[in-house]
Amino acid sequence: GKDAVSRIASRLEEQQKEWRERSLEEKEYPYLYLDATYLKVRWAARVTTIALLVCVGVDEEGFREVLAVEVAGSEKGVAYASMLRSLIDRGLSGMRLVVSDDHEGIKAAVSGELPGVEWQRCVVHFERNVLSSVPASEMSEVAEDLKAVFKVRREKTARALAEEFVELYGKRFPKAVSVFEAGIGDALTYLSFPGSHHAKLRTTNMLERLFKEVKRRTRVVGVFPNETSASTLATEIALRSSEEWALRRYLTMDALETAAKPNPQLSRH
Repeated sequence: GKDAVSRIASRLEEQQKEWRERSLEEKEYPYLYLDATYLKVRWAARVTTIALLVCVGVDEEGFREVLAVEVAGSEKGVAYASMLRSLIDRGLSGMRLVVSDDHEGIKAAVSGELPGVEWQRCVVHFERNVLSSVPASEMSEVAEDLKAVFKVRREKTARALAEEFVELYGKRFPKAVSVFEAGIGDALTYLSFPGSHHAKLRTTNMLERLFKEVKRRTRVVGVFPNETSASTLATEIALRSSEEWALRRYLTMDALETAAKPNPQLSRH
């Protein structure tokens, strides 16, 4: 019942306090992934949706780590900015790239809090945005040409394919093509990073998998006494689900070392 959930949640909250405040100064985190998931939370007779913001980092050794899980208030952009600020306050450094969906305010948060760090717009979300303006009957043809842009390793080829896409569909699907042109630069940021990292830097799929697990396992609880217990439990599930990340490298980071280093003034706060 509710009391048990409350009891468990407050015990977990104590344990998480340490995790939430721990120093991040030991390592550098070249890659950050940011995204939000939405949980339906029931308490009393009300059903509310809460936005849970999650930040995962890939450290200098190539291992993934959940760095923060927080409930966003009404203004998501502000929430992302304050999440990044508190990570920096705890010593987060060495960032080279942030991967996220094109949320209102996320881009501003990144450029405001992490000057000099590049931003990658999730390609899966981007493709969806472009294709939403294409009639269903012609979707597969356009989708194939769109996906082709992100299949190549060389920047020159990708940009040539992007131009081709604009020429091919500009007249037939002007709305889709204007969405494409507005976002393609941010969707191709990954090209200036090592080729062996591209597949994992293009999307936030890794977070989507984590979110699926969080949703699946919070659904079991059903009714939460309050927002805090919901976020505490969701955080715990995220931390448990990501425990096996410590066993396996996500990326081989030597490739990044040989890539040009950014201005050191920018990465250290």
